[in-house]
Amino acid sequence: MTFGYSALTLGVTFALLAGIMCGAFALPMRYLGRWSWENVWAIFILISCVLMPLIIARATVPGFVGILQSTPRGAVDAAILTGFAWGFGAIMFGQGVSAIGLSMANTLVLAISASLGSFLPMGLLAPGKFDQPQGHAVVLGTLVGIAGIACCGYAGILREKSQGHEKERLRGDMVGSARPIAAGLALCIGAGLLSAVLNIGYSMAQPLLTVTVHAGETAFAGSNIIWLLMLTSGAVPNLCFCGYLMRKNGTWRKFTEPHGSILYGLAILMGLLWGGDIFLYGFASPKIGRLGPAIGWPLKLIAGLITANVIGYFIGEWKLARAQDRRWMAVGLFVLLIAIGILAWSSTLG
Repeated sequence: MTFGYSALTLGVTFALLAGIMCGAFALPMRYLGRWSWENVWAIFILISCVLMPLIIARATVPGFVGILQSTPRGAVDAAILTGFAWGFGAIMFGQGVSAIGLSMANTLVLAISASLGSFLPMGLLAPGKFDQPQGHAVVLGTLVGIAGIACCGYAGILREKSQGHEKERLRGDMVGSARPIAAGLALCIGAGLLSAVLNIGYSMAQPLLTVTVHAGETAFAGSNIIWLLMLTSGAVPNLCFCGYLMRKNGTWRKFTEPHGSILYGLAILMGLLWGGDIFLYGFASPKIGRLGPAIGWPLKLIAGLITANVIGYFIGEWKLARAQDRRWMAVGLFVLLIAIGILAWSSTLG
């Protein structure tokens, strides 16, 4: 299969658009404080991980059950198991945004996911490339990314000290509750590690995409079947955790409180933005080529990092931070963009 200039351009464009949606999807959490975290997260997961995957898969591949029966069992199992593991990372991310804010949480999670989400798929799809210039570039990008993550984490610690007792006021109507910076960083690091599993699972499930194409369907249709398996299995731990919290805290009744339409609307918007991000990436990745999961992932995260930090700046998450704190965050973000740029540049060395 050859990938022309137009296909590559389209793939890169949609990968970047997916990143913008990824960086912005958590913004509604800033205005959902009337609900508890579990109320918001349950609706978000139902939309993005249950309803959207099922509707899109049925619309693009009406006979997807037959394709699944023809796919090697290992690819199907890999998608289900990695999706289930990713589900715990999604819980950590949702808690992390509530704990330390949109820009910091997104920066750490996307950076870790960018590094491992490029490094590990190459090891799965083309391990021989680690002895070639392309593999060297991926390793270099990962190491630079770790340095950038350290700078951003240090900036968060400094910001925590600068804000002091004003931290709660700056949260506005953010859903959930603030936590110590150490707990927030731990949640985000865990979320980043498990978020990379999503791209690893997508890489391991590529035989399913091949079977779909051989059946006369498009590569995009094959990606939609992969996401159906991964996201619905990832929804299981999320919905179980939300159900546990609702029962424990008695927050089921918040769904029936008056004047809740705007809250439902914002939670649904979160699901549509994140779900749209995933399916756009599934459309973009095959058009980039065989190493689409290794190259498209960092391209998507470049846009996500920039979007999340621009939003964080304008909603005042760094309003009371000192100039020194902002400089460390700026240095960390700059280093991360270099790292992701190196990972994207590695595509030219293939």
